[in-house]
Amino acid sequence: MTDAKDTNSMLNALYPFSGSAAGNKPDVRDKSAELLDSIKIKTAESIAAKQAFFAEYSEMLAEIANTIAQSYRTGGRLLTAGNGGSSCDAAHLALEFMHPVTTGRPALPAINLSQDSAMLTAVSNDVGFHHVLKRQLLALAKAEDVLVVFSTSGNSENLTTACEKAKQLGLRVIAFSGGDGGELATNKAVDHCLIVKTDSVHRIQECHLVCYHILWDLVHTLLADERGFLGEHGRQLD
Repeated sequence: MTDAKDTNSMLNALYPFSGSAAGNKPDVRDKSAELLDSIKIKTAESIAAKQAFFAEYSEMLAEIANTIAQSYRTGGRLLTAGNGGSSCDAAHLALEFMHPVTTGRPALPAINLSQDSAMLTAVSNDVGFHHVLKRQLLALAKAEDVLVVFSTSGNSENLTTACEKAKQLGLRVIAFSGGDGGELATNKAVDHCLIVKTDSVHRIQECHLVCYHILWDLVHTLLADERGFLGEHGRQLD
């Protein structure tokens, strides 16, 4: 059985700010200083990750913006997908296009394939989770569309399966990944793979967020000067 001394030692190792091992009241000043140092370190890491990412992928990002803009010119849509926290990025990107926050920019069609809980659970239960996106693509996708997937590891089977099916259907495929890019980085179905080269999931998702905000702006910039575009493929917000 673990005695009180051992318990305090373990707690002190896990929570150095608590002062539990000595049974003393925590030193608020010391705790605040360490927290501030932690903030500085994490902020520096986040900035460094973004700088390295955009130094390597700015040209690719411009190419992707052109790809999505061309999709909208031809009546295509943006399809997005991800798992867990990355499903939130997929939802966020789709929302940016469906409900633009900048005055004067049109609402453009985008579908988050990770949002339908009934569809996801039905397909998972009946044929397996790796089919949940593939089945939706079979029903919804058309060749003019663009599929964008998010995965911090790049190794999600349902996403790689979706990319392969999308390519078979004639779609352009974009992947956001992290680490070494995983399977998405080498999958021939993926046209462009943007990789945040760090093992920190937080830093990866922070870069993804900045990246697709910029991507959204670039797409609208490319489409802004084209006469007739709003009337044909987009709808002006009230």
